[in-house]
Formats: sequence, structure tokens, C-alpha cells
Amino acid sequence: MNNSVPNLTKKTVDFFNQFEEFFDSSPDLLCVAGFDGYFKRINPSVSKLLEYSEEELLSKPINDFVFEMDKVTTANSRKNLTRKIGLYNFENRYVTKSGNIVWLLWTSFPIQKDKLVFAIAKNITFKKELEQERNAHLTELTKINNELKQLTYTTAHDLRSPVNNLLAVFDLLDTSTITDPETLELISIIEIATHSLKKTLIDHVAILDKKNEEDNQLEVLNLDLILKEVLFSINSLIHNSKAAVTIDFSEAETVIFNKTSLKSIFLNLITNSIKYSQPGSLPIINFNSHRFNGSTQLTITDNGIGFDMEKVKDKIFGLHQKFNSREDSNGIGLYLVYNHVTNLGGHICLESKINEGAKFTIIFKD
Repeated sequence: MNNSVPNLTKKTVDFFNQFEEFFDSSPDLLCVAGFDGYFKRINPSVSKLLEYSEEELLSKPINDFVFEMDKVTTANSRKNLTRKIGLYNFENRYVTKSGNIVWLLWTSFPIQKDKLVFAIAKNITFKKELEQERNAHLTELTKINNELKQLTYTTAHDLRSPVNNLLAVFDLLDTSTITDPETLELISIIEIATHSLKKTLIDHVAILDKKNEEDNQLEVLNLDLILKEVLFSINSLIHNSKAAVTIDFSEAETVIFNKTSLKSIFLNLITNSIKYSQPGSLPIINFNSHRFNGSTQLTITDNGIGFDMEKVKDKIFGLHQKFNSREDSNGIGLYLVYNHVTNLGGHICLESKINEGAKFTIIFKD
């Protein structure tokens, strides 16, 4: 019995030694902060990334190292922590000693009795840079694709007029007065080539029209199946954000729409709800369907940071319209959603208030 106490003590000491080794060697940023807004302890990864010594980081308020545009949201999130509200998947930017900006993804939980916050952060700067590069490429490719489509239509249309004029000349040409066989053969070759060119132009325009029809192909879609396909494709994002998704399509289970467009609508609205969730709160996203005045309606609500509708008004669905200071906000998602809906004759509207979430209502064309 007496021999068990030293053994237990040794195990405890070994455990704490292992924890210290883990704390010091972890590539993630581990820290303990006080409710007063100062770091109390940090692991070497914090100093290495921010390029400050441990003494420098402990001697100044944490907000001194935060990127200017993120100071307010970071301070508000820290207040929530002092109210026993854990912080999950919170993103903000810090400025290194050499002036570089780094993105961090935080998970933090408070210990009220000790007035301390235990936190772990991952460096997601590379991921953010890839997202910005991807969004820039997506915007540019969309622009180029639309310009090429318009150029193709314009070229085909503009070429048909001179081709038709040339064919009219052949109709007016009296070849009976031409006796030279080589000249007659040359005229015949040019006429055949002109007819071939006209057919090619007509065929190319028909192919473009068919492609556009395929892009807008409508079919009866099961809302629940399509939504669950999208949720499965972003399962890791849903899991990591701890988002709660509720679904009720009992009033209207199907809709006639384009499958690719509906998936894009779901994807953009879900990812926006998670990205712009309120600090200190887990995202809650609700999907409901209704039948109203003979039309199918879809409502998507969340508990995010919301919009100031007096300010955004008609700009909410515009390309590259941004309504917050987040650097990764690109103003593309809602633009795509709006175009998917309206291109197929539907209508979309938004109800929202600051810090009270958002409600999107989509009315599908019958």
C-alpha cells in the first residue's frame, strides 16, 4: 500500500514531463492567455511564426500583434471567452515582426476559476493564399469564358452576312455567258466553298445553342438528395466547424431546376454561413421548403453575423461586392447564387439584421 504512492507520483511526474515535451515540440501554436488580454505562456512555435521573442510576446497585450482590421473582432471574441463561451474555428490575422501577415485558425476554451484561456492555433496562411489565387483565377476564367462566348456569337453572326451576300452574287451571275471552262470551274469551286462556309457557321451556332441548353437543362430534383450530396462533399468543413444543419423539405420535396446550379446554390450558401458565423457561436443552418401561390419556395436561414440591409440594399448580389473587412471575402458566392436562380426564371431575396443572421428565400419558376 505504501509503495503505491511513490509509483503514482512518478507516473504523474512522467505524465507532466511528456506534456511539457508535447507543448514545446508541437508545430501548432499552443498558448495560455489571461482574461486581461496578455499571453501567460506560449510554445516555441508562436515565437517562431511571429518572429518575436517570448519576452516580447508576454510583455504586450495580444491585440498589439493582431492585424489592424481584425482587432475589433478579436477583442469581441476574447470578451465572449470571459463569459464561458468557447471559441471554435475563429480566423484572424497577425502581423509578424518583419511586417508579414499570417492567418491563424483558433480553437480556445476558458477556465473561469483561473481566469485563463487555453488555445491552439493552426497557420492557414498558405491555404488562404491558395483560396485567393483560386478566386482570382475563377473570376478571370468566368470573364474570359463569357467574352469568348460573346465573341463566337458575334463572329458567326457577322460572317453570315457577307457569306449570304456572296451567295446572292452567285445567284445573279449568268454563267451561260462565260465560255472559258477554267473560269467556270473556279466559280463553281468558290460557290461550293461559300455554301460549305455557311453550313459550318450555322452548325457552329447550333452547337453553341445546344451547349447553352445543356447548361440550363431542367429536371425534377429531390431537394433532400441534392443537399445531402453537397453536405457529403464538404463533410470535413461541417465537422470542423461543428455546424448544425437542420432539413425540412416535407412541404415540397422536389423542384424542377438545373442540378449543377442547385448544388452550387447549396454549396455557396452553406460555406458562407460557416465562414461568417458569429465568433463564439457554432453555426446553425436551417433548410425548409414551402408551396406558396403555386410556386415552390426554399428558405435558408443561419445565425451568422448578418447584413446591414440599409447599407447593402441592391448591391448584395453584385459581383465583387464585399460587406465586411475579411480579406478572404471575394464577393463571388452570392453573385453566383443570384445568377443561377435568375437565369432560370427564379427570384431570390434576403432578410437580415446585423448579428441576427440571414434568411434567403428562393422562389423557383413553375
